[in-house]
Amino acid sequence: ARLGSVTLAAQELDISPSAVSHQLKVLEGYLQMPLTERQGRRLVLSQHGREYYRSIRAAFNVLRQATEHLAEQAQTRQVTISLIPLFGMGWFIPRLPDFMRANPQTEINVVYANHRNYLSDASDMSIRFGNGQWAGYQSEKLISGQMVPVCSRAFLRIHGHIDTPEQLLQMPLLHDEERTSWPQWFQLQGVKRSLRRSGPLFEDGLLTLAGVQAGLGCALMREPLIAPYLE
Repeated sequence: ARLGSVTLAAQELDISPSAVSHQLKVLEGYLQMPLTERQGRRLVLSQHGREYYRSIRAAFNVLRQATEHLAEQAQTRQVTISLIPLFGMGWFIPRLPDFMRANPQTEINVVYANHRNYLSDASDMSIRFGNGQWAGYQSEKLISGQMVPVCSRAFLRIHGHIDTPEQLLQMPLLHDEERTSWPQWFQLQGVKRSLRRSGPLFEDGLLTLAGVQAGLGCALMREPLIAPYLE
């Protein structure tokens, strides 16, 4: 009745005019009253039809909105990615805008990775550090980068310039998750003397980076992840 024609209503609904007429007759038969009437060549709502329309209009709007919402969800793909905070801030998030522009139908959810128990991770994708050998997972190498010693300019102003690995033995050292990285690094550098000083141990790389920026000491960090913070 809004369009004034069964034919136009059928075109809008993408069905045949006879199907519209049939459904209208079924509804009028069920209600035992006419819902439309003719005014010249136009089909308009009768008084009963107008009252009925006012009563059901809100319900139809809810149905339409729910249908549109489900249709949008069907077109949108949600992907949950877990990662450690330092990787997210230093590498992943700076590259995320380009990905989202290229993939507007993909909805990204980013969550913290349980770096102490990757097997408990329920995300679609998990970005981890390791050799790529995790049972039950398909892995692909994303980046590589060696561990390098880093410190703040304020730290250097206090302790002086550092030219050799041996000098680091006398410096306050920060540890990321475990205290084994520094001894391993010194061994790879050919430093024979044992590590005498020890420093704070941090839960993850982001906290370690904060310690470096605060001038607490030197830390071993992966170069690709701290590139935005290097001066």
